[in-house]
Amino acid sequence: MNLESDIRSISYVKSNAAEVLKHVNETHNPVVITQNGEAKGVLLDPRSYQEMVDALGILKLTAAGERDIEAGRVTEHESTIASVRERLNARHANRQT
Repeated sequence: MNLESDIRSISYVKSNAAEVLKHVNETHNPVVITQNGEAKGVLLDPRSYQEMVDALGILKLTAAGERDIEAGRVTEHESTIASVRERLNARHANRQT
């Protein structure tokens, strides 16, 4: 983050919206928007935002998996694969009848 170009007042953003958007999309750096000297918002380009959302999703799945392991909600790989194959075979058989 560059303090000179990545922190802007709301009045600057209002007056220079096109320039700020161009900067955000070219650098992929977030711009912190301040009001009365306090950070009030963050402007991100769409790609960076999507990457952040995707990363948070992976972290949530990892945390859920860790909770399952701690709670003992696990199965052996072989039994899981066998169970999935049984379900797929049953589904396939039901479609043919």
